[in-house]
Amino acid sequence: GQGVDEPLSATGFRQADAAGLFLSNVKFTHVFSSDLLRAKQTAATILGKNKFCKDLEIKYDARLRERKYGVAEGRPLADLKAMAKTAGEQCPSFTPSGGETLDEVRERAKDFFEFMCQLAVELEQKVQDTRGAPSRSSGTSEEQFVFPWTNHSSEAELSSDNSGASKILDANILVVSHGAYMRNWIGYFVSDLNCSLPTNLTKSQLSSVSPNTGVSHFIVKLENGNLLKPEITCVCLNQDSHL
Repeated sequence: GQGVDEPLSATGFRQADAAGLFLSNVKFTHVFSSDLLRAKQTAATILGKNKFCKDLEIKYDARLRERKYGVAEGRPLADLKAMAKTAGEQCPSFTPSGGETLDEVRERAKDFFEFMCQLAVELEQKVQDTRGAPSRSSGTSEEQFVFPWTNHSSEAELSSDNSGASKILDANILVVSHGAYMRNWIGYFVSDLNCSLPTNLTKSQLSSVSPNTGVSHFIVKLENGNLLKPEITCVCLNQDSHL
């Protein structure tokens, strides 16, 4: 939850180191993190291992915080499940007293996602204004956008169109957040925005919480800057081979 702002454990730092090595060849244009300490430390550790953007500024955003669990915060998961059972409900839909509902969490995720889309559109507009061209130039090395898991995915290779221009990304954003929050955000992608999923993904995988430092990769296309109809493709979900 949000109320107990503990740092990473020794295991958490090892996991963050592993994620940083895994992502070390990916050039990010922006990094956003929850403003809770465990996420801030994870983001800093990942960037510290990166070959291209060690000095990139991490921007902290309260909209990326874990779901608020009210009276259950700081207590074992078994206590939360017992509260839900007493109330005749099940996790994760159960909301403890003082906690956030799933709809409230989803609203935060939606708000942050729309903010990111606006950021990407404004960035593209700046590129066009600067270069006087309708599309991004190929001045950036494609190798800096290589993702370590792409070869293992049968879906949504970055060069999915014939032009190959999709490898030059307008924005390549790293977001560091929390398990229950991210599950809700992914649910928003799938149910509200019709996100395309890998063919081998099961329903249980889709509804499961990511392991610590699990990596999910989404490609978001905004045709002609249309913020209302983002086309979203999931390349991988909760990738944990680095662990």
